[in-house]
Amino acid sequence: MRALGYFRESKRHSLAEQSEAFIQFCRENGFEAAATFLDSDRNPESPGFRQLLEFARQQGPQGFLLVVVPDLATLGDGPTDAARRYFQLTTLSLPIISILTGSDLSGEFLEDWTKLRSNGGLGDRVKAAMRKKAVKGEALGRPPYGYRVGPKRRLVVVPEEGSVVRYIFRLYLKDGLGIRRIARQLNEEELRTRRGGLWSMVTVRDILRNRAYVGTYSRFGVRVPASHAPLISQEDFRKVQERLDQRRPSSAKRQVSPFLLSGMTFCGYCGNKMIGVTRKQKWKRGDGTEKIAQYRYYQCESRTNRSLCDYHTRRAEKLEEEVGHALSAASLSEATNGAGSKADVQAQMTRLRDKVRRLDKRLERYLDSAANGQLNAERAQTLAQIVAAEQLQIEDRLSEAQRVAEQYETAGEMRRHREQIVGRLRNEWDTLEFGEKQDHLREVIDRVTVRDDGVELTFKA
Repeated sequence: MRALGYFRESKRHSLAEQSEAFIQFCRENGFEAAATFLDSDRNPESPGFRQLLEFARQQGPQGFLLVVVPDLATLGDGPTDAARRYFQLTTLSLPIISILTGSDLSGEFLEDWTKLRSNGGLGDRVKAAMRKKAVKGEALGRPPYGYRVGPKRRLVVVPEEGSVVRYIFRLYLKDGLGIRRIARQLNEEELRTRRGGLWSMVTVRDILRNRAYVGTYSRFGVRVPASHAPLISQEDFRKVQERLDQRRPSSAKRQVSPFLLSGMTFCGYCGNKMIGVTRKQKWKRGDGTEKIAQYRYYQCESRTNRSLCDYHTRRAEKLEEEVGHALSAASLSEATNGAGSKADVQAQMTRLRDKVRRLDKRLERYLDSAANGQLNAERAQTLAQIVAAEQLQIEDRLSEAQRVAEQYETAGEMRRHREQIVGRLRNEWDTLEFGEKQDHLREVIDRVTVRDDGVELTFKA
């Protein structure tokens, strides 16, 4: 295996010390030291980490790479920054090894996250006081769906919500419905979540996994059985968990295949995003041999997560080719009239940074919920990886916007630059590298509206 070292200069360890430890670690474990990437706590942009990501992308999944760091904290400036970067690396299927322990960080990630959060957040005395409350079964934070906080801060059943919880378990266990079908049925019957929203696969699955419904309160690593009235029997809950585990995919590392139009495509019928989906299909031929094929397509997110909207699905290769034809057919003035000035680009960068911060908050919620036992750890890390992948896309756009802002001052210069980008997309569509083509598309296209009979491009303002 080829090892990539990543280090941050700090008061604790110099870059020289970390580099020497990395070389020694590689020798002892038989790794090839392929490259090192360096950052400083004084530079919040972390160009070294960006270089590491770019190097890994260029090598591809067959690069036989792993990342070596002293510990999780080294990855970022604070726990959230470190967690975001950890999951960004995992989206590229890169194992991350700690020099201190010699093991993959994934094994004790939640424990390390909790330690980082504790050191950088709540004080030890405050944490201890909250843990004492949890031991007594006193509710901390937002109660799970089906309950409210009652006298002595104990969870009390909300009758209307409790009926929906029992209904969800019955549909899954007794009626044999899958999670997507349950979400669809709840939405069709106009039952709503606590906030009045639609049900999705995620919300249904989280309810089916939550031990609060058997009367067990879990928080801050504390588990208190029989702390409140149960909604589901222990036996039914056990059967549900067994069935969920049977349907869980293999724990083998999932290869994340990027889609060219990720984040840009929207369903022309319900307005929701279309997401990239990869499916493998096996079948036997007439001669008894087995055939395996992989299909990649874009599907409406409403259909995928909530079973709403119709089956508006488009094969990835065909849709991407259609976008290329639509770009070629658009007039040059239509594609470039929106080019603004440096100030416009800087305003766009501010919006992108705000979005990263909002996604950081979501990442923190997922990981804190898992650390406190409110959310299945595997599910939390899957959700965190999805968030980190979206953040990575935004950071790519930020990097490109920064480059453009430094290079072009006036609207005229920006327009000429965009004309060059559109020209490259039109003339070199089949030969452009994936990453470069995606960057160019994001620079000129704001939205791709997909309908069954064609696509409509909305260019950046």
